[in-house]
Amino acid sequence: MRIIRNALWIILLATISFAQGTKRIAIGPYLQNMSSESVTICWSTLSGESRITGPDGKSFQVPAFQQHQIRLARLQPKTTYQYDVLGDGSAEGKGSFTTFPRKIEPFRFAVLGDTRSRHKIHQKIVNMIIKQKPMFVVNTGDLVGNGDVIQEWQTFFQINHELMRNTPYFSVLGNHEKDSKNYYNFFDLPGNEHYYEHYYFFSVGDALFIVLDSEGPEHQTPEYLKGSDREAFWEKIDLGYLEKEKAWVENVLTLNDKAGFIFVFFHKPLFSVKRSRVAETKKRRKFWGDIFERHHVQVILNGHDHHYHHAFSGGTHYVTTAGGGAGPV
Repeated sequence: MRIIRNALWIILLATISFAQGTKRIAIGPYLQNMSSESVTICWSTLSGESRITGPDGKSFQVPAFQQHQIRLARLQPKTTYQYDVLGDGSAEGKGSFTTFPRKIEPFRFAVLGDTRSRHKIHQKIVNMIIKQKPMFVVNTGDLVGNGDVIQEWQTFFQINHELMRNTPYFSVLGNHEKDSKNYYNFFDLPGNEHYYEHYYFFSVGDALFIVLDSEGPEHQTPEYLKGSDREAFWEKIDLGYLEKEKAWVENVLTLNDKAGFIFVFFHKPLFSVKRSRVAETKKRRKFWGDIFERHHVQVILNGHDHHYHHAFSGGTHYVTTAGGGAGPV
């Protein structure tokens, strides 16, 4: 649930300016849900802090944020706009964005994944991405170590501040997001008819981008389940959810069969060179079957395995790119 969500239907030619009173920005501003004619600008203000004290008497503070979103529409394609969400001329609330082109033309985008730890490495990668000036960025999941820990999101947005204030950032749900409400509060992503923001698609020119959720809703495994019962629980608990997602993908690919290029993103790969994960990748390939190759998807990009890996099957490239900061597994 988002606390604040505004929609502005305006045509802008140069500068966007929004006054927000005396509250200062704690996170952001950053860009979401870009298209050739619309974008969402997000930022957060600190709304309070709670003190938590453990049995050892040690205390720590937990911040609470109020999320702000402004949806802009009726923009011109391939046009650069300047914005100031505080409306006071200070650098704190300023940024810029360029809408996606409507015409078919070359462009570049950046992909990284598993940025959840080793923050110095994550920062170095972000700095390199900024220099490349991509049209947008996709993170293949595990953005943070634990999606329920708000302080980890603070660190994530601090590292990405200079990138996300000027470059749209599309995210994928990983297992470490834990289907957290924090994820849905901070991000504004395209929707679908089943689970809003869990999986979605967008397009740029003649390229189609599909973002999937390989995790499903978060569940705690009951302690009374052991051995094969525990494994069966995880195989069956989200089966209905994944079947709906699979049907949605089939429909989206069928409706977009004229796309010149198709890129698909989800967290856990279909091919792995990590011995302990080979068996589960075979199960995922069995579930998805030939849907991607049958629809001539050129590239599938994943995370989860903290390295680079490239496989090729049936005309589809399978790329694992998960060196965004997480350590060896």
